[in-house]
Amino acid sequence: MTNNDILRRIRYAFDFNDKKMMKIFALADYDASREEISNWLKKEDDEAHVGIYDKYLAIFLNGLINLNRGKREGEQPKPEKTLNNNLILRKLKIALTLTDEDIVEYLKLVDLRVSKHEINAFFRKPGQRQYRQCKDQILRNFLHGLQVKHRDTQSTSDQEE
Repeated sequence: MTNNDILRRIRYAFDFNDKKMMKIFALADYDASREEISNWLKKEDDEAHVGIYDKYLAIFLNGLINLNRGKREGEQPKPEKTLNNNLILRKLKIALTLTDEDIVEYLKLVDLRVSKHEINAFFRKPGQRQYRQCKDQILRNFLHGLQVKHRDTQSTSDQEE
């Protein structure tokens, strides 16, 4: 999965507009322009498409944490220069205040059966014996589960009003 794919899927799952995306970046002390965000969100075959570097995706995820959990006192965490799926999953887990069981449930929504112990292995230190690398398939399905959970909830509540 590309970083642009991840950003697009998160935006879609939570129905963030450009203004909200700019706010999320600002919460992590980065002023992203509407044009910059728009170019990151474009499909790869679009001429204006620009790949988003790990650092900027990390900034976005840190901003998402600040949006949902509140900004912590003092100096903000520095964005990582390189990201992997384990780190992205960890940041999403923190931002959304999820437990390992919650992640298992999100994956069940898209018919992927994974145990709590398998999920827990993604959050271990890389040197540990039980550590497992989070593959694209797991992250892709987790993001799809987010979409099913949050988009379906939003559209259902919109229809009720």
